[in-house]
Amino acid sequence: MKLKRNIFVLLIILVQLSSTKGQDVAFSQFYASPLYLNPALAGSKLCPRLTLNYRNQWPNMANGYVTYSATWDNQYNKISGGLGVTANATVGGGGMYNTFNGTAIYSYRLQASRTIVVNAAFQAGYMQRHINWDKFVFGDQLNPYTGVHGETSETKPGKPGIGAVDLSAGILAGYKESVYLGVVVNHLTRPNLSLFEGRSEPMAMKLTVHAGAIIDFFQGMDGEDLRNFSISPNVVYMQQGTFHQLNVGMSVNMYPLVTGLWFRHNFENPDAVIVLFGFQQKQYKIGYSFDNTVSKLKTLTSGAHEISIAWLFNNPQKKHRYAAFRGPSF
Repeated sequence: MKLKRNIFVLLIILVQLSSTKGQDVAFSQFYASPLYLNPALAGSKLCPRLTLNYRNQWPNMANGYVTYSATWDNQYNKISGGLGVTANATVGGGGMYNTFNGTAIYSYRLQASRTIVVNAAFQAGYMQRHINWDKFVFGDQLNPYTGVHGETSETKPGKPGIGAVDLSAGILAGYKESVYLGVVVNHLTRPNLSLFEGRSEPMAMKLTVHAGAIIDFFQGMDGEDLRNFSISPNVVYMQQGTFHQLNVGMSVNMYPLVTGLWFRHNFENPDAVIVLFGFQQKQYKIGYSFDNTVSKLKTLTSGAHEISIAWLFNNPQKKHRYAAFRGPSF
């Protein structure tokens, strides 16, 4: 069984090496990694915000995929918008296949009316892909009696790493800071990250559409008290190349606790039921979620674990032109 898992991981990595048309990492706690979901959320809380995210995908497999993310953002009155920076790294197969993506964001905020606000953002960054070929073991290297030996006949990539500039854009519209709709297009430049010489396979652009609301049972859509009992239904749709994914669910705020339940469907097959548990205070929040795989990969992969931490720091700016975008916690 362990060999079967290792072969599965190796096959997935080889597919990614031979084609850059694979999918980006998708966090289950969408709004706990706000700038990754939509760069237009930069500065949405009007104060300095630091978020950290950890995702362990396929933990039952030897050396699956582990993703780390760190973001910082703040709103500035002088530039009528928010600034943000992000850093994301993924380690696949215990270091066989690694990625890094660092970006900078500017989000312009427009108060369209007393109740409607629109954020438009531009994101520029640099993407890297790297492999450690010495960690790969192929079938033609295995000797049933003595173990691994000899060279493989598999084609080695012409270079161990490659990088490219990457551009994205997003827009977010909110009504009374409690109903929201966002659209994001990632990889506008379709960077070529193929590790094989002479091969051009531009990365597919990714389209994300997300929408939701916060319903306060004490103050309706005008509620602003974190301590009130509220629910937040949400839907997130993502498309990249031939890949389509739909996430539908809801979180429930019972201060200081937050719980949530979502269903993720990949169109080709049902994927996972996501369960969330969170703890929040005015200045920070901590969340844990588990992806319970419902597809045929359930026994092999054992789902995914995800942890998020966010801090809201005191803002030196005393006055703001706008109200903070509430948005869901996780």
